Amino acid sequence: MPAAVDPFQGDEALPARAAVVVIGGGVIGVMAALTLAERGISVALVEKGRIAGEQSSRNWGWCRKMGRDPAELPLSLESLRQWEGMEARLEAPTGYRRAGVVYLHETPRHTAAHEAWLEHARQWQIDARLLTPDQVAEMFPQTTRRWAGGLHTPSDGRAEPFMAVPAMATAARRAGAVILTDCAVRGLDMTGGRVVGVVTERGRIACDSVILAAGAWSRLFLGNHGVDFPQLKILGSVLRTEKLEGLPEMAVGASDWAFRKRRDGGYTVAQRGASVAEIVPDSFRLMGDFLPSLRKQWHELRLRVGGRFLEEWRMPRRWSMDEVTPFERVRVLDPAPVPGILAEAQANLARDFPAFKAMRVADSWGGLIDATPDAVPVIGPVAALPGLVLASGFSGHGFGLGPGAGRLAAELAIGAPPVVDPAPFRLERFARSTRRAA
Repeated sequence: MPAAVDPFQGDEALPARAAVVVIGGGVIGVMAALTLAERGISVALVEKGRIAGEQSSRNWGWCRKMGRDPAELPLSLESLRQWEGMEARLEAPTGYRRAGVVYLHETPRHTAAHEAWLEHARQWQIDARLLTPDQVAEMFPQTTRRWAGGLHTPSDGRAEPFMAVPAMATAARRAGAVILTDCAVRGLDMTGGRVVGVVTERGRIACDSVILAAGAWSRLFLGNHGVDFPQLKILGSVLRTEKLEGLPEMAVGASDWAFRKRRDGGYTVAQRGASVAEIVPDSFRLMGDFLPSLRKQWHELRLRVGGRFLEEWRMPRRWSMDEVTPFERVRVLDPAPVPGILAEAQANLARDFPAFKAMRVADSWGGLIDATPDAVPVIGPVAALPGLVLASGFSGHGFGLGPGAGRLAAELAIGAPPVVDPAPFRLERFARSTRRAA
């Protein structure tokens, strides 16, 4: 597990009814619940384990617009707007700082790629700019490497996932949300072809609509209701250092490392572009969906066969509402980090920023990222299950996008005007989603 997530005690009493039920206590689900509660709409959030127990506390903590897929830019702008005022809104610290984000370029090819991205950014008046080699050297006197350039967005920032998401949940409950932990939702209650409630391990909650923000569990949940959502899990490995002096305040990434300063004076460090794709049964079921992205990102993935194949092979894919489900058997996904990848990250970072040679590792952890074939999330209604809004598949972008994504999901669930155009996030862009799950 990463450094202890700030504690959050869930409510004891199961409500008989709520206007909206949110499934999942990560940043997306919690921000959807907060949005609804602040608008005076009754909402119950149901989490099988604990708030921010999985990827929402295990990510890098970057809050950025820079480098986003063009489809995500409006949502990232809304999210950064919310991040700026989050501590005042929550009346609690989140660790958010507007410190800027920089990507360093090793070759002119990297510069050209970001120059092309800037064409999308300019229409949104994003303050990203290319850096020359001399400007990089001036900005980062700590590096011994001569860089080909960089991309800098001063208005981007960072926050502390382990404290931010529980603070959001506390604020949501203060605004009127009911938040249940250690309570799995077994499935949807459907009447007349639409959602009328959820069935939890503690009983039923009637509702008008449901938001499914279950992260890496969303495909399994939907499959039990006959919806084939193309989603795979990618394993990321992260470490945090003890306090280090004289190093950059901003979040910085190169091709083979990434770091950002933490509130405690240490740094979160990872090997950029070195995630593990474990071979599991869904790897074969979804091969056609993911093959194009695999060809493009082959150099960023490490394929591995291990115990997870048998775990997922044995995991039930169908169950009834009176059965114990996989969500009850595995309350928290807690994969081990990959030591070799973290060792690479440390060595590569110390090579380029020698001050990191003095780093002392305080902790390390793994997290399972919910990925879609195009690395863009799904935020929208599920046509086969009227009354259900899906908000999943954030592909490693969920923490920074969380405030805007939660708001969008909430607005779609209640039929309010959406904060951004939801069309790029439609589930129907994947042909598989229109077919019945096997």
